[in-house]
Amino acid sequence: MHPSYLGKILLRWCDQCHTPVLDKTCTCGAPTREVPLTPPGDARPAFPADISLINNIFSEHFGAPLVPEGHLVLLNKVPDNDRMEEIIIGGGIAGSIRYIPKERRWEPIPRPEAYDLFKPTKRVIVVDDSATPFIRDQGMSVLRPGLVSIDNAVHAGDEVFVVTESGECIAAGRAKVGAEEARTMQKGQIVRNRRNVRSQIILGRATWQDAIRANSDVITKVEEESMQFVKDVVAAYPIQPTVSYSGGKDSLVTMLVVRKVLGNIPLLFADTGFEFPETYKNVEDVQQKYGVEVVRTNTSTKFYETFSRQGPPAVNARWCCSVCKLLPVAETIRSKWGECLSFIGQRRYESLSRAESDRVWRNPTVKVQVSAAPIQDWTALHVWLYLFREEAPYNKLYECRLDRIGCFMCPSSDMALIHFIEADFAELWSGWQKQLVAWQKANGLPDDWITSGAWRLKEGVHDKERHNH
Repeated sequence: MHPSYLGKILLRWCDQCHTPVLDKTCTCGAPTREVPLTPPGDARPAFPADISLINNIFSEHFGAPLVPEGHLVLLNKVPDNDRMEEIIIGGGIAGSIRYIPKERRWEPIPRPEAYDLFKPTKRVIVVDDSATPFIRDQGMSVLRPGLVSIDNAVHAGDEVFVVTESGECIAAGRAKVGAEEARTMQKGQIVRNRRNVRSQIILGRATWQDAIRANSDVITKVEEESMQFVKDVVAAYPIQPTVSYSGGKDSLVTMLVVRKVLGNIPLLFADTGFEFPETYKNVEDVQQKYGVEVVRTNTSTKFYETFSRQGPPAVNARWCCSVCKLLPVAETIRSKWGECLSFIGQRRYESLSRAESDRVWRNPTVKVQVSAAPIQDWTALHVWLYLFREEAPYNKLYECRLDRIGCFMCPSSDMALIHFIEADFAELWSGWQKQLVAWQKANGLPDDWITSGAWRLKEGVHDKERHNH
Protein backbone atom coordinates (compact mmCIF):
# COMPACT_ATOMS: atom_id res chain seq x y z
CA MET A 1 0.00 0.00 0.00
CA HIS A 2 1.32 3.42 -0.95
CA PRO A 3 1.72 6.03 1.83
CA SER A 4 -0.01 9.35 1.30
CA TYR A 5 0.73 12.80 2.69
CA LEU A 6 -2.30 14.28 4.44
CA GLY A 7 -0.32 17.25 5.74
CA LYS A 8 3.26 18.27 6.45
CA ILE A 9 5.15 15.79 8.63
CA LEU A 10 6.11 17.88 11.65
CA LEU A 11 7.81 15.41 13.97
CA ARG A 12 11.39 16.21 14.95
CA TRP A 13 13.64 15.27 17.88
CA CYS A 14 15.68 17.18 20.45
CA ASP A 15 18.85 15.31 21.42
CA GLN A 16 19.34 17.62 24.42
CA CYS A 17 15.95 16.91 25.99
CA HIS A 18 15.55 13.45 24.41
CA THR A 19 11.98 14.25 23.45
CA PRO A 20 9.89 14.60 20.31
CA VAL A 21 9.45 18.22 19.21
CA LEU A 22 7.02 19.68 16.68
CA ASP A 23 9.24 22.56 15.60
CA LYS A 24 12.71 23.15 14.19
CA THR A 25 13.87 24.51 17.55
CA CYS A 26 13.18 23.03 20.98
CA THR A 27 12.01 25.30 23.79
CA CYS A 28 15.42 24.64 25.38
CA GLY A 29 16.97 26.48 22.42
CA ALA A 30 18.61 23.48 20.76
CA PRO A 31 17.99 22.76 17.07
CA THR A 32 15.97 19.64 16.37
CA ARG A 33 16.40 17.01 13.68
CA GLU A 34 13.89 15.33 11.40
CA VAL A 35 12.42 11.94 12.21
CA PRO A 36 11.95 10.08 8.89
CA LEU A 37 8.38 8.92 9.44
CA THR A 38 6.38 7.10 6.81
CA PRO A 39 3.41 9.27 5.74
CA PRO A 40 0.87 10.26 6.84
CA GLY A 41 3.14 10.61 9.87
CA ASP A 42 0.58 11.04 12.64
CA ALA A 43 2.74 9.66 15.46
CA ARG A 44 1.29 9.24 18.94
CA PRO A 45 2.70 8.36 22.38
CA ALA A 46 3.17 4.69 23.19
CA PHE A 47 1.53 3.89 26.53
CA PRO A 48 2.89 1.14 28.83
CA ALA A 49 0.53 -1.46 27.28
CA ASP A 50 1.85 -0.57 23.82
CA ILE A 51 5.45 -0.87 24.99
CA SER A 52 4.66 -4.19 26.65
CA LEU A 53 3.26 -5.50 23.37
CA ILE A 54 6.36 -4.37 21.46
CA ASN A 55 8.70 -5.92 23.99
CA ASN A 56 6.79 -9.19 24.03
CA ILE A 57 6.91 -9.43 20.24
CA PHE A 58 10.65 -8.72 20.06
CA SER A 59 11.43 -10.96 23.03
CA GLU A 60 9.60 -13.89 21.50
CA HIS A 61 11.31 -13.45 18.14
CA PHE A 62 14.77 -12.13 19.02
CA GLY A 63 15.20 -13.19 22.65
CA ALA A 64 15.23 -9.71 24.20
CA PRO A 65 12.88 -6.75 24.70
CA LEU A 66 13.39 -3.83 22.33
CA VAL A 67 12.48 -0.76 24.41
CA PRO A 68 14.79 0.27 27.26
CA GLU A 69 13.15 1.59 30.41
CA GLY A 70 12.70 5.32 30.91
CA HIS A 71 12.72 6.31 27.24
CA LEU A 72 9.90 7.99 25.33
CA VAL A 73 8.43 5.92 22.53
CA LEU A 74 6.09 6.94 19.72
CA LEU A 75 4.01 4.79 17.39
CA ASN A 76 3.21 5.77 13.81
CA LYS A 77 0.49 3.81 11.99
CA VAL A 78 1.51 3.24 8.37
CA PRO A 79 -0.39 1.88 5.36
CA ASP A 80 -0.57 -1.92 5.30
CA ASN A 81 -2.98 -4.74 4.45
CA ASP A 82 -4.21 -4.67 8.04
CA ARG A 83 -2.13 -2.90 10.69
CA MET A 84 1.50 -1.88 10.94
CA GLU A 85 3.09 0.52 13.42
CA GLU A 86 6.49 2.20 13.18
CA ILE A 87 8.37 2.37 16.47
CA ILE A 88 10.18 5.64 17.19
CA ILE A 89 12.85 5.61 19.92
CA GLY A 90 15.61 8.16 20.45
CA GLY A 91 14.55 10.12 17.40
CA GLY A 92 14.93 7.21 14.99
CA ILE A 93 12.88 4.36 13.54
CA ALA A 94 13.83 1.17 15.38
CA GLY A 95 11.48 -0.93 13.27
CA SER A 96 7.81 -1.82 13.05
CA ILE A 97 5.31 -4.38 14.23
CA ARG A 98 2.85 -5.87 11.73
CA TYR A 99 -0.32 -7.84 12.39
CA ILE A 100 -1.04 -10.99 10.38
CA PRO A 101 -4.81 -11.58 10.68
CA LYS A 102 -4.92 -15.16 9.32
CA GLU A 103 -2.39 -16.26 11.91
CA ARG A 104 -3.67 -13.94 14.63
CA ARG A 105 -0.18 -12.85 15.51
CA TRP A 106 2.19 -9.88 15.36
CA GLU A 107 5.61 -10.01 13.75
CA PRO A 108 8.56 -7.66 14.30
CA ILE A 109 10.11 -5.87 11.35
CA PRO A 110 13.37 -4.44 12.72
CA ARG A 111 15.68 -1.83 11.27
CA PRO A 112 19.47 -2.25 11.57
CA GLU A 113 19.49 0.76 13.92
CA ALA A 114 17.64 -1.33 16.52
CA TYR A 115 20.42 -3.88 16.93
CA ASP A 116 22.47 -1.87 19.42
CA LEU A 117 19.37 -1.03 21.46
CA PHE A 118 18.77 -4.52 22.78
CA LYS A 119 21.41 -6.98 21.45
CA PRO A 120 19.19 -9.82 20.17
CA THR A 121 20.16 -13.36 21.10
CA LYS A 122 18.14 -15.15 18.41
CA ARG A 123 17.73 -14.95 14.64
CA VAL A 124 21.08 -13.31 13.96
CA ILE A 125 23.06 -14.12 10.83
CA VAL A 126 26.79 -13.44 10.69
CA VAL A 127 28.50 -12.61 7.39
CA ASP A 128 32.07 -12.13 6.33
CA ASP A 129 33.41 -8.61 6.89
CA SER A 130 34.28 -8.41 3.22
CA ALA A 131 30.53 -8.48 2.40
CA THR A 132 29.91 -5.19 4.21
CA PRO A 133 30.24 -2.80 1.22
CA PHE A 134 27.84 -4.89 -0.83
CA ILE A 135 25.20 -5.48 1.87
CA ARG A 136 25.32 -2.26 3.90
CA ASP A 137 26.19 0.23 1.18
CA GLN A 138 24.60 -1.30 -1.92
CA GLY A 139 21.63 -3.04 -0.29
CA MET A 140 22.49 -6.45 -1.73
CA SER A 141 21.06 -9.64 -0.27
CA VAL A 142 23.02 -12.14 1.82
CA LEU A 143 24.31 -14.89 -0.45
CA ARG A 144 25.62 -18.28 0.64
CA PRO A 145 29.30 -17.56 -0.14
CA GLY A 146 29.32 -14.66 2.37
CA LEU A 147 27.63 -16.60 5.19
CA VAL A 148 29.73 -17.28 8.30
CA SER A 149 27.04 -18.54 10.68
CA ILE A 150 23.28 -18.67 11.08
CA ASP A 151 21.31 -19.09 14.29
CA ASN A 152 19.43 -22.38 14.64
CA ALA A 153 16.18 -20.50 15.39
CA VAL A 154 16.03 -19.05 11.86
CA HIS A 155 13.25 -20.44 9.67
CA ALA A 156 12.29 -19.44 6.15
CA GLY A 157 10.23 -16.24 6.32
CA ASP A 158 11.66 -15.06 9.65
CA GLU A 159 12.89 -11.52 10.18
CA VAL A 160 16.63 -11.51 10.95
CA PHE A 161 19.54 -9.23 11.72
CA VAL A 162 22.64 -9.40 9.53
CA VAL A 163 25.85 -8.80 11.48
CA THR A 164 29.52 -8.80 10.47
CA GLU A 165 32.20 -10.83 12.22
CA SER A 166 33.40 -7.61 13.84
CA GLY A 167 29.95 -7.10 15.39
CA GLU A 168 28.44 -4.37 13.20
CA CYS A 169 24.80 -4.76 12.21
CA ILE A 170 24.69 -3.91 8.52
CA ALA A 171 21.18 -4.98 7.53
CA ALA A 172 17.86 -6.48 8.53
CA GLY A 173 15.63 -8.53 6.31
CA ARG A 174 13.65 -11.70 5.75
CA ALA A 175 15.26 -15.13 5.63
CA LYS A 176 14.61 -16.96 2.37
CA VAL A 177 15.64 -20.33 3.84
CA GLY A 178 15.95 -21.88 7.28
CA ALA A 179 19.19 -22.47 9.14
CA GLU A 180 19.46 -26.16 8.26
CA GLU A 181 18.95 -25.60 4.54
CA ALA A 182 21.28 -22.58 4.49
CA ARG A 183 24.18 -24.69 5.78
CA THR A 184 23.77 -27.26 3.02
CA MET A 185 23.60 -24.71 0.20
CA GLN A 186 26.57 -23.98 -2.05
CA LYS A 187 25.09 -20.84 -3.56
CA GLY A 188 21.87 -18.82 -3.57
CA GLN A 189 20.07 -16.20 -1.48
CA ILE A 190 19.98 -16.58 2.32
CA VAL A 191 18.39 -13.23 3.32
CA ARG A 192 16.57 -10.63 1.29
CA ASN A 193 17.49 -7.34 2.91
CA ARG A 194 15.22 -4.32 3.11
CA ARG A 195 16.21 -0.89 1.94
CA ASN A 196 14.95 1.65 4.46
CA VAL A 197 15.71 5.32 4.95
CA ARG A 198 18.42 5.40 7.57
CA SER A 199 17.73 7.17 10.84
CA GLN A 200 19.75 8.03 13.90
CA ILE A 201 18.87 6.74 17.36
CA ILE A 202 20.35 8.67 20.29
CA LEU A 203 19.11 7.27 23.57
CA GLY A 204 18.36 9.37 26.63
CA ARG A 205 15.85 9.08 29.44
CA ALA A 206 12.93 11.53 29.51
CA THR A 207 9.32 11.85 30.63
CA TRP A 208 6.22 13.23 28.97
CA GLN A 209 6.50 16.23 31.29
CA ASP A 210 9.86 16.89 29.64
CA ALA A 211 8.12 16.66 26.25
CA ILE A 212 5.50 19.17 27.35
CA ARG A 213 8.23 21.64 28.30
CA ALA A 214 10.12 21.03 25.06
CA ASN A 215 6.97 21.81 23.05
CA SER A 216 5.49 24.57 25.22
CA ASP A 217 5.87 27.29 22.56
CA VAL A 218 4.41 25.07 19.84
CA ILE A 219 1.39 24.03 21.89
CA THR A 220 0.67 27.62 22.90
CA LYS A 221 0.84 28.68 19.25
CA VAL A 222 -1.61 26.06 17.94
CA GLU A 223 -3.92 26.71 20.89
CA GLU A 224 -4.03 30.43 20.12
CA GLU A 225 -4.73 29.78 16.42
CA SER A 226 -7.55 27.40 17.25
CA MET A 227 -9.07 29.81 19.78
CA GLN A 228 -9.04 32.59 17.18
CA PHE A 229 -10.76 30.24 14.74
CA VAL A 230 -13.48 29.58 17.32
CA LYS A 231 -14.01 33.32 17.80
CA ASP A 232 -14.26 33.91 14.05
CA VAL A 233 -16.73 31.07 13.48
CA VAL A 234 -18.96 32.12 16.38
CA ALA A 235 -19.06 35.65 14.96
CA ALA A 236 -20.01 34.30 11.53
CA TYR A 237 -22.69 31.90 12.85
CA PRO A 238 -24.63 33.48 15.74
CA ILE A 239 -26.52 30.30 16.67
CA GLN A 240 -26.34 27.94 19.65
CA PRO A 241 -22.73 26.73 19.99
CA THR A 242 -22.05 23.12 21.03
CA VAL A 243 -19.18 20.65 21.05
CA SER A 244 -19.71 17.25 19.40
CA TYR A 245 -18.26 14.93 22.01
CA SER A 246 -17.41 11.29 21.27
CA GLY A 247 -15.38 10.30 24.32
CA GLY A 248 -12.21 10.41 22.22
CA LYS A 249 -9.06 12.48 22.54
CA ASP A 250 -9.79 14.85 19.64
CA SER A 251 -13.23 15.87 20.85
CA LEU A 252 -11.83 16.34 24.37
CA VAL A 253 -9.13 18.71 23.11
CA THR A 254 -11.75 20.53 21.03
CA MET A 255 -13.90 20.98 24.12
CA LEU A 256 -10.98 22.36 26.13
CA VAL A 257 -10.03 24.86 23.42
CA VAL A 258 -13.62 26.01 22.85
CA ARG A 259 -14.23 26.27 26.59
CA LYS A 260 -11.37 28.76 26.93
CA VAL A 261 -13.17 31.02 24.44
CA LEU A 262 -16.87 30.47 25.19
CA GLY A 263 -16.94 29.00 28.67
CA ASN A 264 -19.15 25.99 29.24
CA ILE A 265 -21.37 25.15 26.30
CA PRO A 266 -23.36 21.93 25.82
CA LEU A 267 -21.65 18.73 24.74
CA LEU A 268 -23.58 16.83 22.09
CA PHE A 269 -22.98 13.12 22.64
CA ALA A 270 -24.27 10.72 19.98
CA ASP A 271 -25.09 7.64 22.05
CA THR A 272 -25.12 4.86 19.46
CA GLY A 273 -25.71 2.08 21.95
CA PHE A 274 -22.45 0.47 20.79
CA GLU A 275 -20.00 2.47 22.90
CA PHE A 276 -17.43 0.91 25.21
CA PRO A 277 -18.21 1.15 28.95
CA GLU A 278 -15.03 3.22 29.29
CA THR A 279 -16.47 5.77 26.87
CA TYR A 280 -19.61 6.24 28.94
CA LYS A 281 -17.37 6.59 32.00
CA ASN A 282 -15.30 9.25 30.22
CA VAL A 283 -18.42 11.26 29.36
CA GLU A 284 -19.38 11.20 33.05
CA ASP A 285 -15.85 12.15 34.15
CA VAL A 286 -15.74 15.14 31.79
CA GLN A 287 -19.22 16.26 32.82
CA GLN A 288 -18.27 16.15 36.50
CA LYS A 289 -14.81 17.74 36.20
CA TYR A 290 -15.87 20.68 34.02
CA GLY A 291 -19.51 21.06 35.03
CA VAL A 292 -20.75 20.96 31.43
CA GLU A 293 -24.18 19.98 30.19
CA VAL A 294 -24.23 16.75 28.17
CA VAL A 295 -27.04 16.46 25.64
CA ARG A 296 -27.38 12.82 24.57
CA THR A 297 -29.09 11.65 21.45
CA ASN A 298 -31.56 8.84 21.91
CA THR A 299 -29.98 5.43 21.38
CA SER A 300 -31.12 4.41 17.94
CA THR A 301 -33.76 1.68 17.83
CA LYS A 302 -33.49 1.52 14.06
CA PHE A 303 -30.11 -0.17 13.91
CA TYR A 304 -31.38 -3.74 14.02
CA GLU A 305 -34.34 -2.87 11.80
CA THR A 306 -31.84 -1.81 9.14
CA PHE A 307 -29.61 -4.76 9.93
CA SER A 308 -32.51 -7.16 9.29
CA ARG A 309 -32.89 -5.74 5.77
CA GLN A 310 -29.31 -4.97 4.74
CA GLY A 311 -27.07 -7.06 6.94
CA PRO A 312 -24.25 -5.64 9.03
CA PRO A 313 -22.73 -2.27 8.15
CA ALA A 314 -19.53 -2.48 6.14
CA VAL A 315 -16.49 -0.35 5.38
CA ASN A 316 -18.05 0.53 2.04
CA ALA A 317 -21.65 0.64 3.29
CA ARG A 318 -21.59 2.53 6.58
CA TRP A 319 -25.31 3.00 6.95
CA CYS A 320 -24.68 2.79 10.71
CA CYS A 321 -23.32 6.35 10.74
CA SER A 322 -26.59 7.77 9.42
CA VAL A 323 -28.88 5.51 11.44
CA CYS A 324 -27.05 5.70 14.79
CA LYS A 325 -25.37 9.12 14.65
CA LEU A 326 -26.42 11.62 12.01
CA LEU A 327 -30.19 11.20 12.01
CA PRO A 328 -30.50 11.06 15.85
CA VAL A 329 -28.20 14.11 16.08
CA ALA A 330 -30.35 16.02 13.59
CA GLU A 331 -33.51 15.12 15.53
CA THR A 332 -31.96 16.19 18.85
CA ILE A 333 -30.76 19.52 17.45
CA ARG A 334 -34.15 20.34 15.89
CA SER A 335 -36.05 19.54 19.07
CA LYS A 336 -33.69 21.39 21.46
CA TRP A 337 -32.31 24.38 19.54
CA GLY A 338 -33.72 24.38 16.02
CA GLU A 339 -30.17 24.55 14.69
CA CYS A 340 -26.70 24.78 16.19
CA LEU A 341 -23.01 25.33 15.57
CA SER A 342 -20.98 22.25 16.52
CA PHE A 343 -17.24 22.28 17.08
CA ILE A 344 -15.91 18.89 16.01
CA GLY A 345 -12.57 17.16 16.65
CA GLN A 346 -11.78 16.54 13.00
CA ARG A 347 -8.09 16.44 11.98
CA ARG A 348 -6.56 16.26 8.52
CA TYR A 349 -4.07 13.54 9.50
CA GLU A 350 -6.85 11.00 10.13
CA SER A 351 -7.87 10.31 6.53
CA LEU A 352 -7.82 11.65 2.97
CA SER A 353 -11.47 12.72 3.17
CA ARG A 354 -10.78 14.76 6.30
CA ALA A 355 -7.61 16.24 4.81
CA GLU A 356 -9.68 17.45 1.85
CA SER A 357 -12.59 18.62 4.02
CA ASP A 358 -13.52 22.25 4.50
CA ARG A 359 -12.89 23.55 7.98
CA VAL A 360 -16.51 24.71 8.24
CA TRP A 361 -19.31 22.77 6.57
CA ARG A 362 -22.87 21.46 6.72
CA ASN A 363 -23.43 17.73 6.44
CA PRO A 364 -26.27 17.11 3.97
CA THR A 365 -27.83 14.63 6.41
CA VAL A 366 -27.75 17.14 9.29
CA LYS A 367 -28.64 20.43 7.65
CA VAL A 368 -29.54 21.98 11.00
CA GLN A 369 -25.91 21.68 12.14
CA VAL A 370 -23.00 23.87 11.10
CA SER A 371 -19.79 21.92 11.80
CA ALA A 372 -16.43 23.54 12.46
CA ALA A 373 -13.00 21.96 13.08
CA PRO A 374 -10.73 24.04 15.38
CA ILE A 375 -7.94 21.43 15.48
CA GLN A 376 -7.98 20.55 11.78
CA ASP A 377 -4.19 20.99 11.44
CA TRP A 378 -3.14 19.39 14.74
CA THR A 379 -1.25 16.10 14.73
CA ALA A 380 -1.97 13.36 17.26
CA LEU A 381 1.12 14.45 19.19
CA HIS A 382 -0.21 18.04 19.46
CA VAL A 383 -3.39 16.55 20.88
CA TRP A 384 -1.69 14.33 23.43
CA LEU A 385 0.77 16.96 24.63
CA TYR A 386 -2.14 19.35 25.11
CA LEU A 387 -4.12 16.77 27.09
CA PHE A 388 -1.09 15.96 29.25
CA ARG A 389 -0.46 19.66 29.85
CA GLU A 390 -4.08 20.31 30.80
CA GLU A 391 -4.24 17.14 32.94
CA ALA A 392 -7.46 16.29 31.14
CA PRO A 393 -9.44 13.09 31.89
CA TYR A 394 -8.89 11.22 28.63
CA ASN A 395 -10.56 7.90 27.83
CA LYS A 396 -8.67 5.04 29.51
CA LEU A 397 -9.15 2.89 26.42
CA TYR A 398 -6.11 4.66 24.99
CA GLU A 399 -4.04 2.96 27.69
CA CYS A 400 -5.42 -0.40 26.50
CA ARG A 401 -3.82 -0.26 23.03
CA LEU A 402 -6.75 1.43 21.26
CA ASP A 403 -5.64 4.37 19.14
CA ARG A 404 -9.12 5.57 18.14
CA ILE A 405 -12.38 5.54 20.07
CA GLY A 406 -15.73 4.69 18.53
CA CYS A 407 -18.30 1.91 18.35
CA PHE A 408 -16.77 -1.35 19.52
CA MET A 409 -18.00 -3.18 16.40
CA CYS A 410 -17.06 -0.51 13.85
CA PRO A 411 -16.55 -2.21 10.45
CA SER A 412 -13.77 0.28 9.65
CA SER A 413 -11.60 -1.26 12.39
CA ASP A 414 -8.66 -3.36 11.28
CA MET A 415 -8.57 -7.05 12.20
CA ALA A 416 -5.83 -6.43 14.77
CA LEU A 417 -8.24 -4.28 16.74
CA ILE A 418 -11.19 -6.62 16.20
CA HIS A 419 -9.24 -9.63 17.45
CA PHE A 420 -8.08 -7.59 20.44
CA ILE A 421 -11.67 -6.62 21.29
CA GLU A 422 -12.79 -10.25 20.90
CA ALA A 423 -10.21 -11.28 23.48
CA ASP A 424 -10.30 -8.40 25.96
CA PHE A 425 -13.94 -7.31 25.65
CA ALA A 426 -15.42 -10.78 25.14
CA GLU A 427 -18.80 -9.99 26.66
CA LEU A 428 -19.33 -7.02 24.35
CA TRP A 429 -18.18 -8.93 21.28
CA SER A 430 -20.21 -12.09 21.94
CA GLY A 431 -23.49 -10.19 21.61
CA TRP A 432 -22.41 -8.75 18.26
CA GLN A 433 -21.13 -12.11 17.05
CA LYS A 434 -24.55 -13.69 17.68
CA GLN A 435 -26.08 -11.16 15.29
CA LEU A 436 -23.42 -11.92 12.66
CA VAL A 437 -23.93 -15.68 13.03
CA ALA A 438 -27.70 -15.33 12.60
CA TRP A 439 -27.22 -13.33 9.38
CA GLN A 440 -24.58 -15.78 8.15
CA LYS A 441 -26.88 -18.77 8.61
CA ALA A 442 -29.94 -17.03 7.18
CA ASN A 443 -28.06 -16.10 4.02
CA GLY A 444 -25.95 -19.23 3.52
CA LEU A 445 -22.66 -17.39 3.77
CA PRO A 446 -19.26 -19.18 3.87
CA ASP A 447 -17.95 -20.68 7.10
CA ASP A 448 -15.15 -18.11 7.35
CA TRP A 449 -17.37 -15.10 6.60
CA ILE A 450 -17.04 -13.88 10.20
CA THR A 451 -13.56 -15.08 11.15
CA SER A 452 -11.97 -13.70 7.97
CA GLY A 453 -13.55 -10.29 8.51
CA ALA A 454 -15.55 -10.58 5.27
CA TRP A 455 -18.61 -9.21 7.10
CA ARG A 456 -16.86 -5.83 7.03
CA LEU A 457 -17.05 -5.53 3.23
CA LYS A 458 -20.14 -5.55 1.04
CA GLU A 459 -19.54 -6.58 -2.55
CA GLY A 460 -20.75 -4.35 -5.35
CA VAL A 461 -21.28 -1.32 -3.10
CA HIS A 462 -19.43 2.00 -3.14
CA ASP A 463 -19.54 4.09 0.01
CA LYS A 464 -20.68 7.61 -0.78
CA GLU A 465 -21.45 8.58 2.79
CA ARG A 466 -19.37 11.29 4.35
CA HIS A 467 -18.48 10.43 7.91
CA ASN A 468 -19.30 12.97 10.58
CA HIS A 469 -18.10 12.70 14.18
